[in-house]
Formats: sequence, C-alpha cells, structure tokens
Amino acid sequence: MSLAVLYSRALSGMHAPLVTVETHIANGLPSFTIVGLPETEVKESKDRVRAALQTAHFKIPAQRITVNLAPADLPKESGRFDLPIALGILAASGQIPAEKLDQYEWAGELALTGELRPIHGALAMTYRAAQSGRSFVLPHHNAAEAALVRQAHVYAARSLLQICAHLTGQETLPVYSSLPDTRDGIPDYPDMVEVKGQAKVKRALEIAAAGNHSVLMIGPPGTGKSMLAARFPGILPPMTEDEALESAALQSLSHGSFDIINWKRRPYRSPHHTASGVALVGGGSYPRPGEISLAMHGVLFLDELAEFDRKVLEVLREPLESGKITISRAARQAEFPARFQLIAAMNPCPCGYLGHHSGKCHCTPDQIARYRGKISGPLLDRIDIQIEVPALLQEELMRQQTTGEKSSVIRKRVERSCQRQLKRQNKTNNLLSVEEIDRYCALDTVSETLLKQAIDCLNLSARAYHRILKLARTIADLSGSEKIGSQHIAEAIQYRRMDKH
Repeated sequence: MSLAVLYSRALSGMHAPLVTVETHIANGLPSFTIVGLPETEVKESKDRVRAALQTAHFKIPAQRITVNLAPADLPKESGRFDLPIALGILAASGQIPAEKLDQYEWAGELALTGELRPIHGALAMTYRAAQSGRSFVLPHHNAAEAALVRQAHVYAARSLLQICAHLTGQETLPVYSSLPDTRDGIPDYPDMVEVKGQAKVKRALEIAAAGNHSVLMIGPPGTGKSMLAARFPGILPPMTEDEALESAALQSLSHGSFDIINWKRRPYRSPHHTASGVALVGGGSYPRPGEISLAMHGVLFLDELAEFDRKVLEVLREPLESGKITISRAARQAEFPARFQLIAAMNPCPCGYLGHHSGKCHCTPDQIARYRGKISGPLLDRIDIQIEVPALLQEELMRQQTTGEKSSVIRKRVERSCQRQLKRQNKTNNLLSVEEIDRYCALDTVSETLLKQAIDCLNLSARAYHRILKLARTIADLSGSEKIGSQHIAEAIQYRRMDKH
C-alpha cells in the first residue's frame, strides 16, 4: 500500500478541527515533503520523524514521500503531528498494518529516541475525538487530563514502538481510565477567619460570591485587601463538572497540559500591574487564551488597579459584559470564553494613606483626582460592588482571638443562595437579562422611591440601575427573602457610592 490516511486534530481557539493526515509514497528521487499550510514546527517534524524511525530500527523508504495535512486552508502548528506522520509512513510502506488506523485519532510530538513528548490542548482535542466516535491515542503525560472527558476512549503511549506493537497485535494498550478525586472539600485555600476585622468588607465579598458580582476594594496599604482576595475563592460554591472541564480545557491550551491536582479547584489568577493587554485578553499569531480566560469560572485579582496602564484596563470592558473575548488577526479569528469574577484593589490616593487615621497623606486634591481618573467611568460602571477598606484600629489588630467566621460557614450560605437562584431562573443573578430583571427584581413602592432618589443623587447610568437591582436580588436571596425589600435596595446602593465621585 502506497497511501495511508490517519486522523489528528488542529487547534483554533477552543475548537479542535479534524485534520486528515495523508501519506503517499511514490517512485522518484528520495524526498520528504509536507504540504497543507504547515508552520515551522510542522515543517521541522520531518527531521524528528526520520530520526525517530531510524532509532526504532524501521526502514525509511528511499522514495518520494508526500504528506498532506487537510484541509489545506487551515494553518497547522506545533509538533503534535509527528506521531500521525510517522505512522503514515510506516503504514504506506507496509511496515505496520493499516486496517485499524481509521478507528483512532493520533497526536504526539516525537523525540529523536522515539519517545512521545506531551502536547498542549489535549483536553479540547479529546473532547472532539469522543464526539466523532473514534478513540484517541496520545502521550502518557497528557492521559490524565484527556481522561477527564468521561465519554472518551483514551490510550496513553510512551513511545512509537509501543504504538506499533499495539497495531501489530504484539502488545495491547490499555484504555486509560484514571479519574481524579472529586471530593467537594476545598482545603487548599487560606481561611477567611485569618483576616482580622473588616466585617463590612467580608459581607460585601459574601454577596459577591453569592451572585457572581465584581468587586473593587479601596483602602490604604496593609488593610488586608490582598488577604481578602486570596481567601475569596474559598467561599465560592464548588465547581460543577461542566465548569471544571471548561476551565481545565482553557488551561490546557495555555500551559501545554492541565495539572490534575487542580481538578475542580477554582482558578485564581493575579497578573502583575505591568501586564500588557495581550497578556490579559490573549493573542499571538496563533491566538492563545489570556488571564481573563485562564480565570474561567474562577477569580481574576487585579492588585494596584490604578497602576495598570489605562489602555490595558479598557480591554476588560467587553468581557465583563459578554463573558467572552474574540481575538482577530489578519489571517484568523479565535473566540475564548471569559466568564471570570473580577476582584480588584487599589489605594485611595498616590501615597496610599488618604483617610488613614495616622494622617500621613499629603496628596493634593488634584493629585487624587488624577490618580482615581486612571479608572475610567465605563469600567467603574461595570463593577457591581465598590467598597472602602479602612485601616484597622490598634486594639482590633492586636486582638489575640479572631471573631470572624470560617470560610466553610460563609460558603454554606453562598451555596444556599446560589441554589435559590438556579431553581428560580437557572442562572446566577449577574447573568440576568433586562427582561429577567423586570420579572425577578420587582420592587414595592418604598423600594422604588428609594432607588429613584439614589439615581438622582448619584447620577446613575442605566447600567448601574440594572446592576443595583441584580445586587439587591442577591442580597435578598442571602437573607432567604422571596421579594426585594427597601433594606436590600439600601444596602445595594451603598456599594455604588464611588459613582458619585
């Protein structure tokens, strides 16, 4: 047989389109050609494949070898096509049987020794392979993450020789079925009880966790903003199977492989304030997910928010609304989900000590205005909760016994609130549409009057109005109330006081 056909997968955003690897051997001067829009990594695979076949003591035909990666208009990148190319040469030259090749999809980078090296995006490729009905063969380093797709048949191999032995019937590769521990406990996160004082801020974070709302904390240095943010994932409800799988797939696309230890653990991303816009939203000639996508179903913490470049912060506006990001390049376009929870922290002034009881601040009103002006109005408008984090009093700081609640206690209340929301509207409150807000956030006369006064006093936008209603709905759910009362509206309004400034 001079022609062999195998199947593999490319990566395009979160998608993994099918790639047909066609290998043809014909008479002529010895040559090795790869066509089908291959990038440099794929073009170099012929040298890796040649060395791997020689090391494994296979014969390389002294003929004209042509490898076509179809479809021809889809760019092919990375070394994942090494394995199907090598197997195609062996099948086309008759060194291994070709009858069962179409039952599998193949991906793996070959070392010169014939060993298989890990690839990135294994989770997305396995998911698509399972939908096609074919089994997936890949390096054993990626098997644990690929097995997270429960309906998939995954075969883990360590070398080219092991796969050839499986195809010839000398040795059978077992189906990889190891699954991670799915206990609901979250022991990894530090506990909220370790933060002294700040009861009002903890209350705001509980509301944010219950309704998936974004938060901005403003306060002097050393008041516990970073500590509170680091403990925030510990009060979030456990991840569902679908959420965990989507989050793991995005991390697999970025890092090369997903660490199975982090299965069902909420992502916590904290980029430095020198990060670029591409680092936050993703990009590159072959678009990869950025921090907002890697924080999918988790927390994106932006410390020292006002120190970020203003243009960088502006790229957050659309993802905060839509929950996705579309990256467009001249030759291609990729869309990544970005349903993250934004927790941000900043100082109240350039020196950081405005409002501190020590009276250290000497910033002028003009300096303070310019500093706060780095956060644009449209971005601030999209942040549901804006709360001040005051400096702790000396006696509160030196108190030996902690008086706050443990994260596990807070998380139980958050879970009950989320269950109410899912039972009522099948989504969290922050995802409510305008029509659903009118249906589920109806106000009585007293609450409506209070909200009208707040709109006039704070000069609130239409977006802020809807966000106050959604926030009040979450506060009512936490209290177990079916209707939104004036006390819920009043508490929601106080979290928008930055709008006045």
